[in-house]
Amino acid sequence: MNNSKLENHSPLKFFLLVYGLSIPLWMIGTRIDVKGLPFPLTDMLAAFTPLIAASILVYKEEGRIGLNKLFKRILDFSRITKKIWYIAIVLLPFLMYLLIYITIHLLGLPLPINFYIPFLSIPFLFCLYFLGAVAEETGYMGYAIDPMQERFGALSASILMGIPWAVWHYPSIIQQGHNLTWIAWATLGTVSVRVLIVWIYNNTGKSLFACILFHTLLNVGRPLFPRDELHNPLVDYPGIHYSIIAIAAGIVVFLWGSKSLAQDRYT
Repeated sequence: MNNSKLENHSPLKFFLLVYGLSIPLWMIGTRIDVKGLPFPLTDMLAAFTPLIAASILVYKEEGRIGLNKLFKRILDFSRITKKIWYIAIVLLPFLMYLLIYITIHLLGLPLPINFYIPFLSIPFLFCLYFLGAVAEETGYMGYAIDPMQERFGALSASILMGIPWAVWHYPSIIQQGHNLTWIAWATLGTVSVRVLIVWIYNNTGKSLFACILFHTLLNVGRPLFPRDELHNPLVDYPGIHYSIIAIAAGIVVFLWGSKSLAQDRYT
């Protein structure tokens, strides 16, 4: 994407539009509770607000041609010329969840004794979370990140994007009954996830598909994490869960540099 098109993009308008579209859904969500869904209905609908916001702005700025280009980027896996990055995309979520489990075990904290992992639900979960990741990342990474990186650099742009992204999750977190400490840890973890997504984006030829796949696998890992019917360690120990993700982001920043998150110091 050339600089002239980047100048037309307005991350501020994007964030305002995302919140403007989401707030009515959050208000409705306080009055409507649909049973049997994996998430509150309004949360599932709000997940599409970044895609809708980006589509509105791109159509206004670049017309139908720009909108077609944005949608084509959803499956732009051809940009990932260095196939080794698929290892990071696929294995990093698994490794982080493994470290979370090991840390909980080493600290002697309670873990489910007769836990189960719903392997048969993986295809359904993957499709569900892939759709959600498309809706979110097409807006955040497909529209807003490039002009933000041009102005602030990779790490600062990641944090500036990660904070409103984290706050955007607050209504859902509060609705689930979590306290302020839990919200603080979740904010740290969410911002750290955004750093990791930008890192992947910058090292895969700015592939939107790479970000979507990583986001999908990270979300799929949450319901697959060992648990029993009443006990979910990811919820019970948010400090461990989100600090592991933050440490991973810190290692990435140290090794690849904060300016671009793409200059490997040891290559």
